[in-house]
Amino acid sequence: MNLKEKLITSFLAFENKVSTDTETTVHDTRSKAFSHFEKNGFPTRKDEEWKYTPLKSVLKHDYTLFPTTNTAIEFATVKEYFIHEIDSYKIVFIDGVYSSYLSETTHDGCDICLMSSSLKKPKYKMVIDHYFDKITSKNDSVTSLNTAFSNEGAYIHIPKNTVLPKPIQIIHFSTGSEAQLMLQPRSLVIVGENSHVQIVERHQSLTNNVVFTNSVTEIFAAKRAIVDYYKIQNDKKTASLIDSTYVQQKQQSIVSVNTFSFGGNFTRNNLEFHQEGEHIDSILNGITIIGDKQLVDNHTLVNHNYPNCESHELYKGIYADKSTGVFNGKVIVKQAAQKTNAYQQNNNIIIDDGATINTKPQLEIFADDVKCSHGCTIGQLDEDALFYLRSRGIPKKEAEALLLYAFANDALEKIKIPELKTRITKLIANKLGVELGFEL
Repeated sequence: MNLKEKLITSFLAFENKVSTDTETTVHDTRSKAFSHFEKNGFPTRKDEEWKYTPLKSVLKHDYTLFPTTNTAIEFATVKEYFIHEIDSYKIVFIDGVYSSYLSETTHDGCDICLMSSSLKKPKYKMVIDHYFDKITSKNDSVTSLNTAFSNEGAYIHIPKNTVLPKPIQIIHFSTGSEAQLMLQPRSLVIVGENSHVQIVERHQSLTNNVVFTNSVTEIFAAKRAIVDYYKIQNDKKTASLIDSTYVQQKQQSIVSVNTFSFGGNFTRNNLEFHQEGEHIDSILNGITIIGDKQLVDNHTLVNHNYPNCESHELYKGIYADKSTGVFNGKVIVKQAAQKTNAYQQNNNIIIDDGATINTKPQLEIFADDVKCSHGCTIGQLDEDALFYLRSRGIPKKEAEALLLYAFANDALEKIKIPELKTRITKLIANKLGVELGFEL
């Protein structure tokens, strides 16, 4: 039985298990999503959007879909995966199950809690009916699969005129209690008018057992809301991740999504922005540093639907050994979206001859009074700059690392949490195999 067949046969049992959410429209939403997945299955390389990203190696395993073992974890064991230098709210899951011991949630002035609770409790019915699965791509079968099996994840609802005093960390741990595990977390983030939130998300395996995560997050930013979202992807080489994030923005809101991809065997990031108002700013940043036979695919889409809006997109990639990078960024400017300012750039460095990058920046412009630019570069380290550093007594490895760090630094400057910036800097140094002799 292949994975698609196993999922199909498991759906009815899953629905029966979580049938207490009949107070909402979620049951019908799940059923429609499941029908779409059942009809279309997993994407293949025949699909243009997956042309350079084969799923065959990910789908070949016999995954456990619903783990039955509850594994406890001590904080000291996983402390390194938290941004523990700062106080924060925490929503932690172990093998897909909420860990109250490691979490710090709240209902004091806002809701920072669980998706499963919001789907079941009548008091959340209006919010769920209004927001759940409203901006996801109905043509993406992997997202439909997540919707069909959606039950657990983070539920964050920040009311209007609220500035959270501390960031939120969302961490998904897999313990290796199952030899091969599939997880499908679903998160919903709603940020009210004039409110501000910072969120850090991470998926982390604790062993070398195989894990496949199909994650979906919906983010709604109301008028003048500010959302800073950070994704740390530095998992084991036996982990695969499909991370789909959908963002809807209202007028004068600012949303930034920063993706740092360093680990994992297979990583696919789908990021969509939908601008629904004027004077919106959408910011997309990414840094990818991989080697061995790792693959990271960043697929982005920004829909400019209203005038006087901006989008700024910058993705940097460093590829070594036989790694593969994919960037497909699309910006669509509708006819009504006059005075749009859209910037998109993808820059890549190939360290070894066996590495590959497939990049495809795209602009579709239907308005005539706009300022839009896009481009990509693929190259190697500047030999003259390397010679200059070595002539000043800097060893070759450290000189190369300094140049690579400088190359990636543009995207680092967008991080607004100092402790997180320091952590990412250290991760980059570790990936480059050197000790950078300075702190940020």
